Amino acid sequence: MFKILLVNGLILGGIYGLIALGYSLIYRASGLMSFAQGDMITLGAFMGLFFFDTLKLPFWLALLLTFAFAFLVGMFLERFVIRLLMNKGVLAIYIVLATIAVSYIIQNSMQMAFGATTLRFPQVFSQGNWKIFGVNAQAEAWACLFISLGLMILLHFFMTKTRFGTSMRGAAMDPLAAESCGINTSLSTGITWGICAAIAGLAGILIGPMYGVFTVLGANMGRKGFGGAVVGGYGNMYGAMVGGMLLGLAETFVAGYWMGTYKNMVAYLILIIFYV
Repeated sequence: MFKILLVNGLILGGIYGLIALGYSLIYRASGLMSFAQGDMITLGAFMGLFFFDTLKLPFWLALLLTFAFAFLVGMFLERFVIRLLMNKGVLAIYIVLATIAVSYIIQNSMQMAFGATTLRFPQVFSQGNWKIFGVNAQAEAWACLFISLGLMILLHFFMTKTRFGTSMRGAAMDPLAAESCGINTSLSTGITWGICAAIAGLAGILIGPMYGVFTVLGANMGRKGFGGAVVGGYGNMYGAMVGGMLLGLAETFVAGYWMGTYKNMVAYLILIIFYV
């Protein structure tokens, strides 16, 4: 029982960690919060379904196309919404409100395009379940956990070992000093927002087979991802993954040993405790 709950908690935590990673990267890049990040998951889930089920493309290609599409949407959002508002010198709260508006635009756009009912995402792997570490779980769930951990490692090397990753960190720490060193801060910030949207889109196509695809999928998961980012230290990329894992484990163990009805209450209590 304990081993099963532990693995399921890590799988769920991996999903929350992916989402939390996006929140933290956005904060590191621009010092802002984006409440459209959760709905990028919805966008990724629907686009993944379109590429994989409607166009009948191989899953790996649907994954890459979803990643690329979400990346472009993230860059567009930063360039034509966030940056325009920042150039006008408006208060940060208005920029946050603009991301909430974008969130509803995405939800309603997906509803107009695909309908309001929950859509079934076809099974990705021929084997329905994988047995790993003595625990039998859905293949897509295992894939989500391993991809989450792999992506965290890749981002670590990208941010610390590559020239462009160093430029992104420099632009986030001190834009003026970065500009004086020849770093294009506008491009760096735009690419960071694109990467964050792409990560959320990737999370969407991964969780689609597990939860189905519907218009508020990302909004529901995004709140937990935001909680993971806060628990791990908002803006801390590695803490975001740890915070997501903690929330996933807390929810799973509460549901397993107590009652599933109260798992959300416990998760948000943890968030308040860490925030205070």
